[in-house]
Amino acid sequence: MNSPAAYLAARPRSAIEAAPRNGRARRFYKAYGLTIGSEVALPELEPTAPATPDIEIAVGPIDFPEAALANAAAFRFEPTRKYLSWQAVGTFLISDASRIDVDPAPGVDDPLLAFPLLGPVLALTLHQRGLLVLHASAIAVGGQSVIFMGDKGAGKSTTAGAMIRAGHLLLTDDVVALDLSDPSRPMILPGFPQLKLAANAANAIRIGRAEVRPQVHPQIEKAQHRLRDGFSGVAVPAARIYVLERDGQAAITPLKGTAALPAIIKFSYVTRFGRQALVGDFASTLLEQSAQLAGRIGVSRLEVPAGLERIDEAVAVIERDLAVGARAK
Repeated sequence: MNSPAAYLAARPRSAIEAAPRNGRARRFYKAYGLTIGSEVALPELEPTAPATPDIEIAVGPIDFPEAALANAAAFRFEPTRKYLSWQAVGTFLISDASRIDVDPAPGVDDPLLAFPLLGPVLALTLHQRGLLVLHASAIAVGGQSVIFMGDKGAGKSTTAGAMIRAGHLLLTDDVVALDLSDPSRPMILPGFPQLKLAANAANAIRIGRAEVRPQVHPQIEKAQHRLRDGFSGVAVPAARIYVLERDGQAAITPLKGTAALPAIIKFSYVTRFGRQALVGDFASTLLEQSAQLAGRIGVSRLEVPAGLERIDEAVAVIERDLAVGARAK
């Protein structure tokens, strides 16, 4: 894993290697403290100078017989190889946590490939690299950070957007990767400066200086907002973990007893694929990492008012909670 100093590196202007390979330009990006070399164009990510990549993304055929079935999706998980296939998008193969092969479905272009590639495919790759990966959003507030977990529609990205509007910084949306190598200091690694918002949420929050990317598929409801400002490019210690729920008023209530551990496991990214994804020692590693995070930080319930016009009430209680925690140290 890259050293913390790598997170502070300046952004180079070019992300494209001079000589294309197999008709595709090889671009270099940074995300989650890693250098990514990719034959798939990923403008969502931050560009970086050509270097030996931590993760290589290559385009080419993948031998996965299950992908030929008529099912919408097919998966196979092995200790060092993971196959993920979506009939309408393509097939992906993760090998040894350092390579992702991509076999696009006919007629599918890079913007659509990027949705699973930067979501579940990258999440499982980061998990295989030893990180704890949550299906969540994270925001940096001063020198600490908060994680928003919750079921679909709970308002994770919307709450993150409201925090950005209030002057705080996005760490990552949808895929939260935590480095737990120092048990006393869990670190959230910076993803990339993009937030996915439904139209009503985007209209209510109105984040300044963000580029809204074109819709790549009619069934994808949320729009991609690429931030020009409001992104933290450095890792930040985790201070709070919230599970979002809709309620009449904004409030924060710590989960009691052992309730924090199952909450973290529930919203870990790998558990979205069920027990089949926990091959080898991944199950015991997930349990150990989740228990470590639960014991160090705990989890609180964050009640968010149902009306978007009241989202700033949730921002206010988060800021107060963090201020109380900072004074208690």
